[in-house]
Amino acid sequence: MAKNVIQFGFDAKTANQHKEGTIKAGVATVKVLESWGVKHIFGIPGGSINSLMDALYVERDNIDYIQVRHEEVGALAASMHAKYTGHIGVCFGSAGPGGTHTLQGLYDAREEHVPVLALIGQFGTAGLNWDTFQEMNENPIYADVAIYNRQVSTADQMPHVIDEAIRQAYAKNGVAVVQIPVDLGWVDIPQGGWYSAAHAHRRYPNPVLNTEDIDAAVELLNQAERPVIFAGIGTRGNGQAVIDLSRKIKAPLANTGISFDNFPSDYEALLGSPNRVSTKPSVECFPEADTVLFVGNNYPFAEVSKVFKNVKKFIQIDIDPSKLGKRHNADVAILGDAGDALRAICVKVDEKESTGWWRANLANVANWREYVTMLEKKTKGDLQLYQVYDAINQVADEDAIFSIDVGDVTQTSIRHLHMNPKQMWRTSSLFATMGVGIPGAISAKLDFPDRQVWNLAGDGGFNMTMQDLATAVQYELPTIHVVFSNQQFGFIKDEQEDTNLGYLGVHFMDIDYAKLAEAMGAVGHTVTEISQVHGVFAQAVQEARDGKVVVIDAKISNERPLPAEMLELEPRLYSAEQIDAFKKRYEAFGLKPLSYFLEQEGLEARIKTVEQGGF
Repeated sequence: MAKNVIQFGFDAKTANQHKEGTIKAGVATVKVLESWGVKHIFGIPGGSINSLMDALYVERDNIDYIQVRHEEVGALAASMHAKYTGHIGVCFGSAGPGGTHTLQGLYDAREEHVPVLALIGQFGTAGLNWDTFQEMNENPIYADVAIYNRQVSTADQMPHVIDEAIRQAYAKNGVAVVQIPVDLGWVDIPQGGWYSAAHAHRRYPNPVLNTEDIDAAVELLNQAERPVIFAGIGTRGNGQAVIDLSRKIKAPLANTGISFDNFPSDYEALLGSPNRVSTKPSVECFPEADTVLFVGNNYPFAEVSKVFKNVKKFIQIDIDPSKLGKRHNADVAILGDAGDALRAICVKVDEKESTGWWRANLANVANWREYVTMLEKKTKGDLQLYQVYDAINQVADEDAIFSIDVGDVTQTSIRHLHMNPKQMWRTSSLFATMGVGIPGAISAKLDFPDRQVWNLAGDGGFNMTMQDLATAVQYELPTIHVVFSNQQFGFIKDEQEDTNLGYLGVHFMDIDYAKLAEAMGAVGHTVTEISQVHGVFAQAVQEARDGKVVVIDAKISNERPLPAEMLELEPRLYSAEQIDAFKKRYEAFGLKPLSYFLEQEGLEARIKTVEQGGF
C-alpha cells in the first residue's frame, strides 16, 4: 500500500475527513462568499490553493467556479464584474506565480476604486518560513495594491477574515487580499463558530447638501458668460440631471471617457472628452471657457495638461471629501451626491436664453459630427476602423454591453460608437492595461446572460489575452469579439511619432484571428473590404444569438486617427501649408476651428492653448 503523500504541508489523503458538528474552514469560507451574493469566482487551481478547490467542489451548486487560462484574466474579469455591477468581484491564484499573475487585475480595480477580493494560496503552515517550494512572504507583494491585506493564521480565522475583507473592500471601494495556507482550509471548525456580516452591510447615505454652497455655485453660474460642465463617472445614473442643467444655463457638456455611456451620443451639446482620448469640440472648449462646473470627476490629466489654466471660476461637486480641490483650486466646493447637487442647483439657477457661446459650441459639435459621419459612411477606399464602427452601430442592441480594450480602440470607440444610457461601456480607464477586452466580455456575459456583449480590441490588446477566448467557448458565453487588426500598437506608435527619433517595437506580425477562433471552437470571420462589413456583422450577430462565440478579424488600414489634442486648424497659430497638410492627412477638409464659430456669433476667440500632458 502506498504511503500517504505529503505536499504543501498537509496530508493529502486524510485532509477531507471531518467530525460531526463541524465544518471545513474552506467550506465555511465559501459560504461566506455566497452570503455576500458572490456568484462567480475566477482562477486556476494549484497545490497551494486546493483546499479552496475542495470547498468550491462541495459548494458547486451554489457558486460557479470559472476556469480561466491565465490568472491575470481572472483578476481582470473580477475587476470588470465590479465595474459592470457594483458588486464585489472575486478571483484567486496559487502561491508564487499564480498569485503574482493576479496583480494586473488587482491594480486595475485599485485605480478605479471598485471592490475586488483576491484569495492567494500559500504553502501549508508546517512549511512556512523554511524556504520551501513556492513559499515566500506574500504579504508585502500586495501591500501597495490592497486596502486590506492579511495572511490567515488559524483555521478558525478563515471565514472571519474573508468576511472582514469583503466588508473592507466595499467600505473603502478597493482591493482586499487574503493569503491562505493550504492546510487550514481542510481543518474542522465548529459548525456554529463562524458567521457572515452580509445582512448588516449598509452604504453611507448621501451627504446633506450645504445650502450656502449651492447658493454660491448658483451665483457663479448666473454670472458666467462661457460656462462648461465637465461631468465624470460620479454622474453615472444622473445623466438627465446633467443635461437639464446644461440646457438651462446654456453650458456645453464635456465628459470623461469613463462616463461616456452616461449620456446619449446625439445630445446636441455633448462635447466629449479632452486630452488624449479626446474629441475636437472638448479640446477646443476649455481654453475659451470662463467657468467650469466640475462634477463627479477626478480627471487625471488636469495638472499635466493645465486644461483649466485659462478658467476664471471653478465649481466642484464630489461625494468624496478627499477629491474636493484636488485637481484645481475650487472657488466653490460642494460635498454631496452629483445628482442631488445638480438638481438643487437647477431649481435655483436662472434660465438663460440662447447665447453666442452656446450656439458656437453647438455648431462646433455639429461640424465635428459631420466629419465623424463622413468617415463612418465611406464606401470606397481601404477598409478603415471607422466603417467597422458604422457596422457595429447598425446591429448593436439598444442595451448592448461593450468591453473595450486599451489603445486606439479606447479613443475611437468614444468617437464612433453611437451609444445611449441603456448600454454599458467599460474599459481599464485609469490603469489602462491592454488585454482587458476579453476578460470584460466574459464577465459581462456571465453577469448579463440575456444581453448582447461585445469585445472591441486592437490586435495588440487582443494578443495579450487571446488564449481566454477558449474560456468563453468552454462556458458557452456567446459574445462578439471584434479585432481591429493592423499589425501595430497604434496608440503607442502615435506617441513615438510625437516624441521619439523613430519607430521601434510598435510593429508585429499578422495573425489570422478567424482561424484562431475556429481552432478554439468559436466562429471566425475575416473582413478586408468596406463592402463586406455590414453583411459579416449582421451574420455575426445572428450567430451570437444562436449561442456562438464569434470573432471578426477586421483587417484595417494603419493610419493615425485625428489627434484632437494637437489640432492644426487655427490660422493664427499655423500656416496655411500646415493646416492644409493636417486636413489632407486626416481627411478633415470640412473641419473648422472653434474660433470660426465664436466669431460668427460676434465673440472674441482668445486663441488660448493647453498642453497635451501625459507622456
